[in-house]
Amino acid sequence: MDTAEEEVRLSQVPVTLHGQRLDRALAQLVPEFSRNYLQQLIEQGDVLVDGRVTTKPSTKVRLGHAVQVTLRATPQSRAFVPEAMPIEVVYEDAHLRVIHKPAGLVVHPAPGNWQGTLLNGLLALDPMAADVPRAGIVHRLDKDTSGLMVVARTRQAMDALVHKIAAREVHRQYLALAHKAWTGPSPHTIEAAIGRDPANRLRMAVVDLSHQSGKTAATTIDVLDQTDRVCLVQCTLHTGRTHQIRVHMAHLGHPLLADAVYGGVKLGGMARQALHAWHLAFEHPITAEAIDLRIPLPEDMAQAVSELGLSYNAPSRGD
Repeated sequence: MDTAEEEVRLSQVPVTLHGQRLDRALAQLVPEFSRNYLQQLIEQGDVLVDGRVTTKPSTKVRLGHAVQVTLRATPQSRAFVPEAMPIEVVYEDAHLRVIHKPAGLVVHPAPGNWQGTLLNGLLALDPMAADVPRAGIVHRLDKDTSGLMVVARTRQAMDALVHKIAAREVHRQYLALAHKAWTGPSPHTIEAAIGRDPANRLRMAVVDLSHQSGKTAATTIDVLDQTDRVCLVQCTLHTGRTHQIRVHMAHLGHPLLADAVYGGVKLGGMARQALHAWHLAFEHPITAEAIDLRIPLPEDMAQAVSELGLSYNAPSRGD
């Protein structure tokens, strides 16, 4: 590992830590790191007690013991760094930016994706991003969902946008390809709470709030076209829960094409969930200007629409 990412700390055990476990003592001597992380350092041989490698976190330390620990950069500490990448900007001013996120790009660093995220790209694109929490990201799209996202460039704009989203003042519409012909009314608003799936913690599910934890969620669905196998729908978000459209559509018996997590299978050439954030509208948080942005279907979804015998004509701004 690059020595620039290492730091050696040497401390003496004070009387207050005499007889304590090594991991607990380290948590006091090096308080900026978690005990769990320090346990990992002990187990991999990065901690010496009186010059001897000690690999058991439960080892007791004594008054005056010299404890040396080699601190290494964690994946988290290396996550918030600039990484140049192509970012399609569809609107920009001094306060905010609206981008078109491609499918396959993770929005925010997390376990398994500490680097190569949109946040890393924003830090490289805009020097102002480093001064704004989360590089200005105020809402997210799933990794395999494409489409429009608004990003703040100043703290004032970020706070205002967060408030607008919470107050449901940001209009967000998605296009989705789903299994089966639509049989219910159109438009149809589904109001069904969403929480962690009790049978699979990696998924979300419609839940009963009287028995399970979750949050209220509402989506309006308009059918644009359909065949006996698939339907093309427009989904308008009234709330912004994790996987909301995917969960609601699956709950209604119409999982999205290629959304294996929620019961969809590949069809029409789709290799990722067929979901695209095509329309974003809101009042500018600083200037009060009306921002109304729309973006065409990405190539994979447009091709699937054609292959599956569907038709789609994007509404004009007056519709």
